[in-house]
Amino acid sequence: MAISDLALIEAWKDVLTLSRLTPGEQVSLLVSDDSNPQLVSTARTAVGQLGGVLTILTLPPLNGDVALSRDKSGYVGHTALKGNRPALEAMKHSDLVIDTMMLLFSPEQEEILKTGARMLLACEPPEVMLRMKPTLDDARRATNAANRLAKAKTLTVTSKAGTDFRCSIGQYPVLKQQGFVDRKGGWDHWPSCFVATWPDEGSCEGVIVIDTGDILLPFKRYAREPIHISIEGGWIRKIEGGFEAEYLRSYMDSFDDPDAYAMAHVGWGLHKKAHWTTLGLYDREAGLSMDARSFYGNFLWSSGPNTEAGGTRDTPCHMDIPLRGHSLSLDGEPMTIDGKVIPEDQN
Repeated sequence: MAISDLALIEAWKDVLTLSRLTPGEQVSLLVSDDSNPQLVSTARTAVGQLGGVLTILTLPPLNGDVALSRDKSGYVGHTALKGNRPALEAMKHSDLVIDTMMLLFSPEQEEILKTGARMLLACEPPEVMLRMKPTLDDARRATNAANRLAKAKTLTVTSKAGTDFRCSIGQYPVLKQQGFVDRKGGWDHWPSCFVATWPDEGSCEGVIVIDTGDILLPFKRYAREPIHISIEGGWIRKIEGGFEAEYLRSYMDSFDDPDAYAMAHVGWGLHKKAHWTTLGLYDREAGLSMDARSFYGNFLWSSGPNTEAGGTRDTPCHMDIPLRGHSLSLDGEPMTIDGKVIPEDQN
């Protein structure tokens, strides 16, 4: 359902205010051919109304000849900023960067953040952005969960479908997404609300069962049958099942990169306005499916790159797989039970 420009401008102003945009700050708006034009135009107006000094950077599309999907997360880490020093320098001299193109996992993004610039990714359809507009309550839940995650040494996950997974944590930082960016050198994603971290190298062990109805990203499809993922020493060793398992293996094999099979971030969703069902109601090319990544109580695990956390795996193959009905514990303390968030400060 369409969203008015006025409603989206007001939403942008709310999110940018939460992101501490003040009059006179330098704002770079990063745009490419597949950026949503309504998001771009309304962001431009909102920045102006809040007194930001705006520069719009339009970069050409990239990766269309190598990616197997038009999804922005289907081939990550390689962007049109590579070798484009004028555009990169403009963003490094910005106070706030609004990214409608997706620089995530790229070395250029890390270079920009190290200058102290704040960065906000915004790629979803306007009506999703408005429905999942972040609030201070979202930030509270995410912060409390992130603080718990930062203190933990072990993370375990089980499910009635057969998941029995464990890993050590603490080697890498915690990823907190709250939907707005309010700290210098910070990155966030509107819309989003979840926490995650990367397991200690070599520590992941066990089995993860993707059950019927769980979500496979970037395929943007619901699993139609169980898939059993066997993990040893931090790496996916076996993907077993029927057609779904064969499809997943073939896709990951197509990158011809062993790092595609490394375990990446693990965590859980905390957004009360995100829905498991939304994926089936949108065209696959409409956005990144942040409903799937953020819905309340999911177990979100991923494979592939860890450069975002300061690691060295720079593979363009990145799977995000949110699962329902899982129980996740930190040092034996439940964070979710059968897909329901437990601690009071996460509610």
